[in-house]
Amino acid sequence: MTRRPLARYALRAASLAAFLGLWQLLTSLNVDLWLRFSQFPTVTEVARAFAGRLAGGDFWTDLTDSLTRILTGFALAAVLGVVTGVLVARSRLAEDLLGPVLEVIRPIPAIALVPVAILLFPSNEQGIVFITCTAAFFPVLVSTRHAVRALTPVWEEAVRTMGGGRLRILGSVVLPGALPGIFGGLSVGIGVSWICVISAEMISGQYGVGYRTWQDYTVVNYPGVFVGMVTIGVLGWVTSTAVELLGRRLTRWLPRSSYVPGGRTRVPRPVAAPFRADGDSKHQAQPEQQGQKDTEEARNEHLV
Repeated sequence: MTRRPLARYALRAASLAAFLGLWQLLTSLNVDLWLRFSQFPTVTEVARAFAGRLAGGDFWTDLTDSLTRILTGFALAAVLGVVTGVLVARSRLAEDLLGPVLEVIRPIPAIALVPVAILLFPSNEQGIVFITCTAAFFPVLVSTRHAVRALTPVWEEAVRTMGGGRLRILGSVVLPGALPGIFGGLSVGIGVSWICVISAEMISGQYGVGYRTWQDYTVVNYPGVFVGMVTIGVLGWVTSTAVELLGRRLTRWLPRSSYVPGGRTRVPRPVAAPFRADGDSKHQAQPEQQGQKDTEEARNEHLV
């Protein structure tokens, strides 16, 4: 039995309220068992600091700068990651030329490239965008590469049989078939981008949510630090949700099965044939065959 959407939203709101209530209780009572909650600001202190930030102009400037950096870097990473992933997956020459270099650079944390960005780019703004782009590039690249390689060769052969060329195969088979994997990489990439852009702003930025959070920490303004953390969390959740919703819309042609707890498929039961006194087995067999046919169709739909 599945929950209704209203009940699910109510459950999520209750979970968030319980978390905030526990936070308020532990910090207001100055609980120090092993974790030192006495050092934490209370929920009410963070709320007052958040309201004060909303009334000022610096908060909106920081918000605009961080969003501009994240969207610019993520857009570049999405384009470059998809193009490079398809190229490496479809061309052995590209794999031999680009594969070793990419695999050597991929394990390096993007935040470790801050000194490189400072030396390479003439402005901090360009360096932060570079770090953000690098952070999202590799999740998109890897997901796209695996998604393209996992495609069934039969689809490509069918297009070739009908006279389609490489561009036709790319637009009709490769990109549509790899879309679920591509958006999986984009969803991971946007989260990693937020982590790295905030860290880059803390180190070399002048404005932004990360820069303001670090400044609050240096002046021991802990409610301001938590305001920055909450802002980062909300922005990350909104952008990640936007990517997932876009992915669902672009892949709505894919078959989707409803979730049933326990991993069981909900299959309609066959309708029993009514008993006839005249013993007409032909009329009794038709409802049974129809019920079996419906059951098989439901199972096949779930497998697809």
